[in-house]
This record gives sequence, C-alpha cells and structure tokens, in this order.
Amino acid sequence: MPRYEYRCRTCGDTFELSRPMAQSADPADCPAGHDDTVKLLSTVAVGGTKSAPAPQTGGGGGGGCCGGGCCG
Repeated sequence: MPRYEYRCRTCGDTFELSRPMAQSADPADCPAGHDDTVKLLSTVAVGGTKSAPAPQTGGGGGGGCCGGGCCG
C-alpha cells in the first residue's frame, strides 16, 4: 500500500499515512488531532552503485542505429 506524506497547517508537523491510492486525496487528521492538513508532493530517489553505460557514437558511419548495421 502506498505511503503519502502530509503536513499539518496548525502545528507544522509532517507525517505519513499508508492508504489505498483511491483514498490519497481524502482529508487526513494529524497525529495531534488537527484537521487542517495538506498532502505533500513526494520525490522519489533511486540509488545504485552502477551507472548506465554511455551511449556509443557510431564510429563506422551510418549513425545512430547499431553503428549503421541496420541502415542499409
């Protein structure tokens, strides 16, 4: 189930709730009991140890597609 992040406009607390996507826009009460909250836009960070290989430039002419092999 997705987690959504909210911020309370009354106390400034930021909190998360797990709820179905169909309920993502429903109002959420803050843990302190306030009901003036706003859903925050979350960013997704994807990390890893390897990077994608750099694209190879065509050394044999023909350009772009497999070094010219599919460009008759």
